[in-house]
Amino acid sequence: MDKEEKVGFEDNAAQPADGVRRGRRTSSRESNRKSSDDNKRERPESEWEEKIIQVRRVTKVVKGGKKLSFRAVVAVGNGKGQVGIGVGKAAEVISAIQKGVVDAKKSLISVPLVGTSIPHQIVGKQGSSRILLKPAAKGTGVIAGGAARAILELAGVGDVLSKSLGSRSPLNVARATVDGLKNLRTFEEAARLRGISIRQLFA
Repeated sequence: MDKEEKVGFEDNAAQPADGVRRGRRTSSRESNRKSSDDNKRERPESEWEEKIIQVRRVTKVVKGGKKLSFRAVVAVGNGKGQVGIGVGKAAEVISAIQKGVVDAKKSLISVPLVGTSIPHQIVGKQGSSRILLKPAAKGTGVIAGGAARAILELAGVGDVLSKSLGSRSPLNVARATVDGLKNLRTFEEAARLRGISIRQLFA
């Protein structure tokens, strides 16, 4: 009788008083991991794409010596005719990139597209940098390099020819590319400015 009573007591001790069987406790690290995974699933995918053009370490001379910081040049676009460029400075690279993204979204421009190319030839200028942009046939691709390629791809331009004619500073080349895209005109705008119809424009 004593053995049976002990066995029964052990079985009752194994189960909680409310009759519900509980699993093992999760650590704080696992709970944080689960919550972060849930947030990623709930967060909708943004249409904006970001590209880092350049990250440089810069110094500023102050009274006590030199102050080191980072400068990030970031381009933001949605691939549908909107693109912007921004510059961010901070003591850490990640903070500089985040500031650059915020700055780029403040300076978005709309790019008129004809299919996958641009309407006409144009030269963008910024400082001593100049870049030539020419429309190209379908299937040509983006013939550009460095900063210009990043800007054109984010703007949604699929076929274009480009050539850097001046300084090759990444920031100035990127700004020159944005300047060229900003000054593009559609055929309707050109006809309206001249006060003629589109048919007369092509006659």
